[in-house]
Amino acid sequence: MAGNASDGLRQLFSDVVRLEIELWDAVDRRLRETPGISMGDFDVMQVVERTESCRVYDIAEQLSITVGGTSKAVDRLERRGHVARRSNPGDRRSSIIELTPEGAQALAGAGAVVDDELQLRLGSVLPADSLAQLSSLIARLRSGLAKPPETDRA
Repeated sequence: MAGNASDGLRQLFSDVVRLEIELWDAVDRRLRETPGISMGDFDVMQVVERTESCRVYDIAEQLSITVGGTSKAVDRLERRGHVARRSNPGDRRSSIIELTPEGAQALAGAGAVVDDELQLRLGSVLPADSLAQLSSLIARLRSGLAKPPETDRA
């Protein structure tokens, strides 16, 4: 029986990972065609938009990525004119990141593309109540991952 449970969890893990990759790639492809930004750019820009006094650390934390990777992503967006950095009055070691008007416009256009693609790939496949349940289950799993692992695995 333990083998079957392990096999089921392995298959679930594989399915979740493949779904994420396939969904990310589909949305990324559409974004690159239409507004010309990547899914990674979109993710970062969304965090900047919704986070007051946004810092690199805030983006890294919300996206579960490294601070170094986040800093490089912000550098790329800054070179493209989508974000700007300003001094952080509360901490001279960090900067506040803000969307530029061009970045806000790009994010709005990208948001419409993402919404359309997600509706096509998720909303048209599952009814709203199933999507809500799936969202709740994923949030529960993610919160379980945030807890420290048990040290006693006897």
